[in-house]
Amino acid sequence: MTDPAARADELRDLIDRANHDYHVLDAPTVDDAVYDGWMRELQALEAAHPELLTPDSPTQRVGAGASVQFAPVRHEVPMLSLGNARGEDELLDWHRRLRDAMRGAGIEDDAARFVVEPKIDGLAISLTYRDGRFVRGATRGDGAVGEDVTANLRTIAGIPARLATPPQRTPRLVEVRGEVYLPLAPFAEFNAARAAAGLPTFANPRNAAAGSLRQTDPRVTAERPLAIWCYAVGAADGLEAATQEELLGWLRDAGFPVNPDISVEHDIAAVAAACTRWEERRAHLDFDIDGAVVKIDRLDVQAAVGSVGRAPRWAVAYKFAPTTATTRLLDIPVNVGRTGALIPYAVMEPVMVGGVTVRQATLHNQEDIARKDLRIGDRVIVQRAGDVIPQVVAPLTQDRDGTEREFVMPDRCPACGTPVVQPEGEVRMFCPNRACPAQIVQSIEHFVSRSAMDIEGLGEKTVARLYEVGLVRDFADIYDLADHRDALLALEGFKDTSVNNLLAAVDASRERPWARVLNALGIRHVGDITAQAVADVVPSLDELLAASEDELAEAEGVGPVVAGSVLDFLSSDANRVTLERLRGAGLRMRQEGPSRPAGEGPLAGRTVVVTGTIEGYTRDEAWAAVAAAGGKATDSVSRRTSFVVAGPGAGSKLAKAESLGVPVIDAAAFTAVLAGEAPVPTAP
Repeated sequence: MTDPAARADELRDLIDRANHDYHVLDAPTVDDAVYDGWMRELQALEAAHPELLTPDSPTQRVGAGASVQFAPVRHEVPMLSLGNARGEDELLDWHRRLRDAMRGAGIEDDAARFVVEPKIDGLAISLTYRDGRFVRGATRGDGAVGEDVTANLRTIAGIPARLATPPQRTPRLVEVRGEVYLPLAPFAEFNAARAAAGLPTFANPRNAAAGSLRQTDPRVTAERPLAIWCYAVGAADGLEAATQEELLGWLRDAGFPVNPDISVEHDIAAVAAACTRWEERRAHLDFDIDGAVVKIDRLDVQAAVGSVGRAPRWAVAYKFAPTTATTRLLDIPVNVGRTGALIPYAVMEPVMVGGVTVRQATLHNQEDIARKDLRIGDRVIVQRAGDVIPQVVAPLTQDRDGTEREFVMPDRCPACGTPVVQPEGEVRMFCPNRACPAQIVQSIEHFVSRSAMDIEGLGEKTVARLYEVGLVRDFADIYDLADHRDALLALEGFKDTSVNNLLAAVDASRERPWARVLNALGIRHVGDITAQAVADVVPSLDELLAASEDELAEAEGVGPVVAGSVLDFLSSDANRVTLERLRGAGLRMRQEGPSRPAGEGPLAGRTVVVTGTIEGYTRDEAWAAVAAAGGKATDSVSRRTSFVVAGPGAGSKLAKAESLGVPVIDAAAFTAVLAGEAPVPTAP
């Protein structure tokens, strides 16, 4: 059995080193979950063996000591660290302990109203104001002593140089507390620029913010788009407030950024629901949060229940699963897409990210890999974009030992061995062999996908199996499956019911409209919106087969490149044979009636671009909503674009809209416009 004293010493050493790496060096070496596990184990040991508890134990302190780069600042009121609750059960445990403490202080349960705030993943700081003027700013440090970073904090636009309160509401002294952070989009750009310059990248926005704030030259800090949310007051002289809610109101009035979605809840069930809401909307925020903070609202109750060790009894951090993690990049294989594009992807040591085990992640193309300076063998930062799609953010270049290997794109198709080509002006490389088996399988998968022919029962594995046994080697073969019922039943996993369901889904797909058929063909550069635009100008297969480049270019959003891609597809005798077979199979090869209401609805005559994740809508639903409101949805932003609907993950389209002065709205405003409850955005 492990000696408790020896294990306690080991845990203190591990935690102290992790604190130093995180708080002083801004280079974390362990994940939050591992750190929290060490801390809980040490707390349990010290509780079971009180003789092991020492005054310098990390359970009695906050963070790590102040850096020697900056003058020390002793906090008049210590900046405590919060205890953690992972999940609702631990939140209820904290609530039971809180009620016991309240009863011990003679306070009734009905005094427990709560404030729920987002837990910003940034750097905790203290801002001191005397007679309304900002005089000193400091980091939290070890909770008792922090670092004087006043000059750097003065460069952050969100921190007022003077309080905006009237003289009668301006305290003689007030120490405001908040969290400095780096918004997500600027963080991604910042890390990309550092990687391109051969500089070490940051593991997450929190470390980027900390590194920015600890610059010895404030001009460097000023160049970085730091922001701040404020949420508390430490020392104060002349500030009157009875509750946390009142304090937040005073902070807003004084000119400090305060998160507008902070809520007041009246029981622990409502608190748990509020924490869940924060976790659900986490992916849609433009800043990183790693949990929600729950506080007793009444300040007198906070004072009465006090603190235990380094944490206040009156507050707790409801922690979420981390959305970023670090792991090892083991390899970069290459897939071949339906258009022949060579698409590299990352294979990594399995790692938990946002509660999901991640083993693979997208890498887009060779330029993306070069820009990020990713090498096989690197330790890398992984995140789940939108809490769904795994992405490799950046390498930890500071961890390299020289064994890492640069990635080189293959010069031959990994599926068929054909020499690859790179079209002029394009980033991606392509396999030009239209008979490439990987391309054929991928194109069939696209044909049956939800946004195309939507044939349920033909998933990725089933398509690959049907191709392997020779039942489906072409789109049109799908509509001959009814003639091969016995062959289907002979395949592993296929029974009468599953075969009947599959054949019924194939039969139902014959009713998909002409625009969906066009999209299903997998013509390069032709997606949902472009397919509908092409269908509007060539509303039948015969007209498509006879169309010229000029005729195709009349379609909304179709230029020479797209028109050329359509004509290139049609130039293939094999593709024309497939189209005729599809016609013979009974698919709708003619557009029935107008594709969208003409001149009707709030968006009549308007052109709309949708980019990023739009809360409440899939991409298809957003496009359909635009069409139903009489507007046109397009893929590209131009001066003719009426407005852009943008959500988290919006990239170049949002940047272009802003550069052109095209109005940009969010999901809530989009819904209001569709309902006629808000005016259609117009350029200023």
